[in-house]
Amino acid sequence: MPRATLPNGIEIEFDTFGSPDDPTLLLVAGFTSQLISWDPDLCDMLAARGRYVIRYDNRDCGLSTHLDGVEVDTARATEIFLLGHDESIASPYTLSDMAADGIGVLDHLGIERAHIMGVSMGGMIVQTMAIEHPDRIASVTSIMSTTGERDYGEPTPESLAVLLADPPADRQAYIDGASEYAVWASKRHFDLERARRFAAVSYDRAFYPEGASRQMTAILASGDRAEGLSQLRVPMLVIHGWDDTLITPSGGQRTAEITPGAELLMLDDMGHDLPVPLWPQIVDAVIAHGDRNP
Repeated sequence: MPRATLPNGIEIEFDTFGSPDDPTLLLVAGFTSQLISWDPDLCDMLAARGRYVIRYDNRDCGLSTHLDGVEVDTARATEIFLLGHDESIASPYTLSDMAADGIGVLDHLGIERAHIMGVSMGGMIVQTMAIEHPDRIASVTSIMSTTGERDYGEPTPESLAVLLADPPADRQAYIDGASEYAVWASKRHFDLERARRFAAVSYDRAFYPEGASRQMTAILASGDRAEGLSQLRVPMLVIHGWDDTLITPSGGQRTAEITPGAELLMLDDMGHDLPVPLWPQIVDAVIAHGDRNP
């Protein structure tokens, strides 16, 4: 796969689908998720609808730069965030830095302007891109994400426990642990065998649990995006599932509520996942949103 070396020394692994002559759609993955979390078949569907699709590994994940050995106090960061202390959270990077990484991939490819789409933490990143780099963004789609405000999108205790649990280092145990993702997935469409296959591929490509604490601290250190979203002039599409227990539906609803002109698509039978049966509806919405905002 190709790799972009950014001016700050960060290296970002990426790949592409479709023709570079088509409008660009940059895909941003979620917390600890590698670029392969954007299924190739989904990327092909988007490319077949006239998009030049780019997916990439966030820093501290996959085959992009790992900040090996850089320690963070995630417990303290969580305490400061949840209790609303007037105290800054120490973090080696923030969502702004991760947003700049995505812009750096566009720079590397000579792309001046792109549509962007992100899921979960990736939704937070694309929101940040749109706020901080509006001239580079044609439209933004935020999926299963939130504004960063404490009172919206709060996870259920069961989902949070699964998210924050240390993943098993043993390959088979890691694959078997995919069954736990059902806690936040679509109640109707969760496919355990598909989840297990994906876990195996993810483990073999890049098992790097160390990056999780730094990515989580980056989220907490970045605060909320309410003010920036309330002044946003980049066209926004918000997609969220009613079954989501990791970022509960109020996260998406709040994002659309405070973003001027935002469209909101709430989907039945979608949790904190992108179920295959819903791909046609999601692709239709994303393509139509982009076509309205070239």
